Amino acid sequence: DALEAALAGAERAWRAEAQRASAARHAAAPRLAAAVTQAMQTLGMAGGRFEVALLAQDAPQSWGLETVELRVAGHAGSTPRPLAKVASGGELSRLALAIAVTTACAQGDVAPATLIFDEIDAGIGGAVADTVGRLLRQLGAQQQVLAVTHLAQVAACADAHLVVRKAARDGQVR
Repeated sequence: DALEAALAGAERAWRAEAQRASAARHAAAPRLAAAVTQAMQTLGMAGGRFEVALLAQDAPQSWGLETVELRVAGHAGSTPRPLAKVASGGELSRLALAIAVTTACAQGDVAPATLIFDEIDAGIGGAVADTVGRLLRQLGAQQQVLAVTHLAQVAACADAHLVVRKAARDGQVR
């Protein structure tokens, strides 16, 4: 009886905390979606849309009452689908940049010390590359940012540059 009472109390406490987390997710999801969608418009995804779907769980989970699924439509007229299934490497990097810039001010002291972006310039150029460079520089004012880039517009916004070369010597690639 004592164990059942303790279990019921623990479940009530979990449910109350899970409901608080759920309410916070439901309040934040549309704001995050709108801000990332707005950022996408300048990152080579004009007409694209970002959504945060909150999917109810059948059974209690350690993370709460729902699972969070990020969805994206890369261009106008397409339906948002799960990010992991539809985004290319370059799109993933640009979406990560949009999310990082959007949430940087909200994170305060818990922001990651280093952000790494690879292929962030895939499939872009011109004004979009300028925007990517400016956004990376903006993030770099708050934390360390490492970006692999092949575009001068992006590299020009950096404080420091590292050159990485691949060479074959004595039958080995270094």
